[in-house]
Amino acid sequence: MILLRHGQSEFNVRFAVDRRDPGIVDPPLTPLGRQQIGQAAEALAGERIRRILASPYTRTLQTAALLAERLDLPVLVHPVVRERFAFTCDVGTPRTGLSRTWPDHDFSHLEEVWWPAQEEPLHALLDRAALFRAEMAALPDWSDTLVVTHWGFILAMTGERLENGEWRRCDPTGPCPEDVTLRH
Repeated sequence: MILLRHGQSEFNVRFAVDRRDPGIVDPPLTPLGRQQIGQAAEALAGERIRRILASPYTRTLQTAALLAERLDLPVLVHPVVRERFAFTCDVGTPRTGLSRTWPDHDFSHLEEVWWPAQEEPLHALLDRAALFRAEMAALPDWSDTLVVTHWGFILAMTGERLENGEWRRCDPTGPCPEDVTLRH
């Protein structure tokens, strides 16, 4: 499967200045973020992708929408691939708000408030990644899946730190990364 980090968000721009939480709830993509995903869509156009899974955050849904348009595929919302809850940007939009904004997506499997109430410990993120690995490994066509997700989730899946708009292949049948740390 392919793991793609969402394009640059409003949070990413402000956080990069001084590494402090700017207090932006469920931030959208920036124009640069949209450009990054346009470039990723071009690079992915030749890949065999039959399914797009996306985290329920606005930045990933916007990223997935740009890719879905280019690749002519529907988007399936999958909360397991959400970001590790650690900053204000990880407060999501309630299910009813998502349904109004994205009427073509199915959010019926989400709770109204689907993100955690407090910071998610690393072991919980790693457990979610292991659950997702097992779920994907059970599918005969896992290699045809594009997952639009986040920095922390990709780190838990691969041990790699990706920039906005970057992507990596990930074999869910392979081993989990051995040593995952959140900070350098």
